[in-house]
Amino acid sequence: MVQAQPVQTPPDTITRVPPRNGIELRINGESYLHTGDPSMPLLWYLRDVLQLTGTKYGCDSTVCGACTVLIDGKRALACARSMDTLAGSEVTTVEGLAGPDGSLHALQQAWIDEDAILCGYCQPGWLMAAADLLRRKPAPSDADIDALPNLCRCGSQPRIRRAIHRAAAQLQAAKGSK
Repeated sequence: MVQAQPVQTPPDTITRVPPRNGIELRINGESYLHTGDPSMPLLWYLRDVLQLTGTKYGCDSTVCGACTVLIDGKRALACARSMDTLAGSEVTTVEGLAGPDGSLHALQQAWIDEDAILCGYCQPGWLMAAADLLRRKPAPSDADIDALPNLCRCGSQPRIRRAIHRAAAQLQAAKGSK
């Protein structure tokens, strides 16, 4: 038998709580206020606080690129950026690469089409580095792609190169049809 709950009434007065100070930023188009440790690396804020686990932890020395995100549209390593450096910034993670309607970004589709994913661990970082590259160089050369600092331990770089070229061609064709 379910017991009836007493009716709750609001208090006669409500005590205002001052707004919390923190670091305001946008991640994948949504506003956030980080009120924790300002020296927390962005990587851990994304993974542990927001549960955006696409950004990977891959090394202890900022060389692998698995944690690559875009900060204000430019490639950055989430492990090397503390929250106190991000006030007012726009961060895009691999989860934010797709369109608002869920449509895949040209890079994501090219990764599928070229079967660029082997183990997959480093791929979110590669996708974000490639997004930055295509922003800077819409028709990158093999040398441009090979200069990306991301590492792939299982050897999918030739497939990644093909996928970036495919996405570049698709984006150029889409731009030309507008």
